[in-house]
Amino acid sequence: MDLLAFDLDGTLLNRQQRLSEYTCDTLRRLDAAGIAYTVATGRTHFAAKACIAGHVFPHWQIFKNGVEWWNPSDNSYRHRNFLTPDLITETLLAFADHEVTPFVFCLDQDGSHKVYHAPLNGNLSDHIANELGSHDLLSLHPIEELSPHAVITNISAMGKPELVESLVASCQQHTHLTAYSGGGIYTPDAYWLDIHHSNACKGSSLMELKVEMGAERVIVFGDGDNDLSMFDTSDEAFATQNALDHVKEAATDVIGHHDEDGVARYLRKRYDL
Repeated sequence: MDLLAFDLDGTLLNRQQRLSEYTCDTLRRLDAAGIAYTVATGRTHFAAKACIAGHVFPHWQIFKNGVEWWNPSDNSYRHRNFLTPDLITETLLAFADHEVTPFVFCLDQDGSHKVYHAPLNGNLSDHIANELGSHDLLSLHPIEELSPHAVITNISAMGKPELVESLVASCQQHTHLTAYSGGGIYTPDAYWLDIHHSNACKGSSLMELKVEMGAERVIVFGDGDNDLSMFDTSDEAFATQNALDHVKEAATDVIGHHDEDGVARYLRKRYDL
């Protein structure tokens, strides 16, 4: 049995951050053919909900680069490799120095999701706060209320490219942190930033899921740096035409553009859907 894993932004989603009807129909055909598939994204479950609302992915879904898993069959979470406030103290100071607003995602003891953030300082942080505030099962709180015993899944932010790149460099000085950034897909003048524990990645998560599902091979699709770990561990890896050059070089092959249903068109041809 093959297990297919799709990155979302820049891979399975179109420019409107949605699944096209062509892609949704292709996924339904995969399901009917008995081919297993899932998503492996840097987004949180909440941030991905609206993007993939057009289709029900039936198996465990991997979010936040492996920190967060979601099972749609029983609405349950798994979480791996948490951070603690003491591990991110210097990182939060770096955010303040760069005048970028961090959003610290936490899992409460009762299973609820809370996000703590520094004062909002512009359109980009306003956009994140507005998007997060639209979720019923997630609440926003001032960073001053962050408990020293908080269980942290990740830190997210958006900022000017040069500021985000500097924050990534700062995170690389800490062996317990992994930082990913990127931009240009939806907002050319702004980069997104995601920070989580260095022990979490898409690759190791997919290998765990492979064993659990009894899959023989894992075939993955992606476009960015956070996809390289699953490129390294998979049997086959495909980069979209819009992918970063070094991601294309790491791929088994390059397929079509994310905004032209590149993944779906490849799947229809490969599996005769």
